[in-house]
Amino acid sequence: MRITLERSNLLKTLGHVHRVVERRNTIPILSNVLLRAEGANVQFKATDLDLEITEGAPAMVEKAGATTVPAHLLYEIVRKLPDGSEVALTVNPEGTTMTVNSGRSKFSLQCLPEGDFPDLTAGTFSHSFKIKAADLKMLIERTQFAISTEETRYYLNGIYFHTVEADGQLKLRAVATDGHRLARSEIEAPSGSEGMPGIIIPRKTVGEIQKLIEDPEAMVQFEVSDAKIRLSFGDIVLTSKLIDGTFP
Repeated sequence: MRITLERSNLLKTLGHVHRVVERRNTIPILSNVLLRAEGANVQFKATDLDLEITEGAPAMVEKAGATTVPAHLLYEIVRKLPDGSEVALTVNPEGTTMTVNSGRSKFSLQCLPEGDFPDLTAGTFSHSFKIKAADLKMLIERTQFAISTEETRYYLNGIYFHTVEADGQLKLRAVATDGHRLARSEIEAPSGSEGMPGIIIPRKTVGEIQKLIEDPEAMVQFEVSDAKIRLSFGDIVLTSKLIDGTFP
């Protein structure tokens, strides 16, 4: 694999995906970010087995391919490179190391096989609808503060999204509680959300959605199953497991 990217594009994309990666991992592959280059694009993917973020960035792809390298290390290297620079990423023929070149700077990172990287996106989604980014952010902002941090009551460690009839209209409602306070917000249910199962979106996922949605006018593709959600907007796809529990 041999590709060249503008530092600004690479830094923005890595900034989004590397946050998912835990600093301490007992499973080495989970410390890495997956790079897959083809056409004029590189897909970056990171996961902690509960949450996965994929984002594409434009690139000059001289040789297509895929590999995984330490996520936080690559991010820190790119962050310290000068503004406006170009970054070349080259994987050796054996696939064991990736060289990062930019100007006079050169770094070497250990690779792990891309075939070992887990995939959360498998499976089907029973419901799919579009929601305005501003509406989704509002539902989260008005309820996020009440999410419980008490791990023993794990079913309160997220926001409960469900549809409900209210005032003769179908609403998409978001609810969070820590047992002492309760926050609720709702919007008119988007077309396609009718009959969706009630879902509890985990606290970490909620936080990442808030950070990733930058354009309030964007439309978010919201896909739901009993066990997972998938949100797509711009070049970003976020897939997350749901909390398996009953919201009170």
